[in-house]
Amino acid sequence: MRTLRLVAVAVVAAAALSACGDPDGTGTPAPTPTSTGAPVTDQPSTPSPTGPTSTPPPTAAPSPTGPARPTVPPKSPGGPTLPPPVGAITLTGTVVAGVEPNCVLLDDYLLIGGPRDVLTAGATVTVSGRPKPGMMTTCQQGTPFVVETARRA
Repeated sequence: MRTLRLVAVAVVAAAALSACGDPDGTGTPAPTPTSTGAPVTDQPSTPSPTGPTSTPPPTAAPSPTGPARPTVPPKSPGGPTLPPPVGAITLTGTVVAGVEPNCVLLDDYLLIGGPRDVLTAGATVTVSGRPKPGMMTTCQQGTPFVVETARRA
């Protein structure tokens, strides 16, 4: 019975290692396909009335950038309060401490980000932001809620 186990382990190990190998057996990794980097442009399919014109080729491909992040100007004291950003949810209530350190909750929402001097346990606050139910946290409580603005109520 012991020999059968050893043979089974050896077969499983060999199968696992062979799955990691390359198909031609040379031990060198296969080259990965690369993009030509040429930008895609829309060209008119019909020539212009004055005849075809040539456009100079672009000098460099544009660098990919992420979406622009909106900036929030600092609030002036005593000024009017701004409405929450479009699509944001506003919550008002008393902040409670979570079971883990540095975890604070408001109405079953785990508050992520925001000014910690405002979001203290026992404080009555108004926060606006967006729930992120798929976000991983270490707090083990509440639905994560990314705070965009927070103020004492």
